[in-house]
Amino acid sequence: MNSQKILIIEDEPELAQVLKDYLTHHQFDCQIVDDGAQAIASFAAFQPDLVILDLMLPNKDGLTLCRELRQHHDTPIIMTTARVEEIDRLLGLELGADDYICKPYSPREVVARVKAVLRRTQSPAATFSAVGKGLTLNPDALDARLNGTSLDLTVVEFRLLETMANEPRRIFTRDQLMDRIYTDQRVVSDRTIDSHITKLRKKIAMAGNGVDLIRSVYGAGYKFEEPDVWP
Repeated sequence: MNSQKILIIEDEPELAQVLKDYLTHHQFDCQIVDDGAQAIASFAAFQPDLVILDLMLPNKDGLTLCRELRQHHDTPIIMTTARVEEIDRLLGLELGADDYICKPYSPREVVARVKAVLRRTQSPAATFSAVGKGLTLNPDALDARLNGTSLDLTVVEFRLLETMANEPRRIFTRDQLMDRIYTDQRVVSDRTIDSHITKLRKKIAMAGNGVDLIRSVYGAGYKFEEPDVWP
């Protein structure tokens, strides 16, 4: 019997009940909260292993709740939204959500995502693979470290770094990078990729004493390349 507990913070009653029914069928213990103002108290009382958190809630929105939960807890959070334009914001801000799902979605997909996130976040030991002189990546935990220091990357930043680092010196166009990191085929602008690259480079520079592993190739795109001499 699976004793893992899922807190569903969702104000659409029918959708919340369908999710609960599917998760209960897969042996999860579920509780529903339909008001953002009650979510923190319900979380404290229920002590869930994972939270499914809707973006739009009455009295307190999902982004605010995610920030508040992350101040004191590392419980996995899957955010849901019907506003596709919010997804870059969800991933770009360092809110600490572990995954996101777009509405409308299949309850089966949610169950699969819940299981995947729990496997990733509750694995007993992280497995890192070296992809450079000082860079190690753990795709299961979306954890990147430079000389042992965590880069604290968002999902998009990790995917960008992993894509380029696994093929060093290859020049990736913006379109190629978009295809790799946005698997749902959403259309985003070049500026979106440039913004994520800028943030990624800043985090690498902070952890690596100013080192720049992501190079811009004028008129072509970006590539991963380690310096001959590290700072």
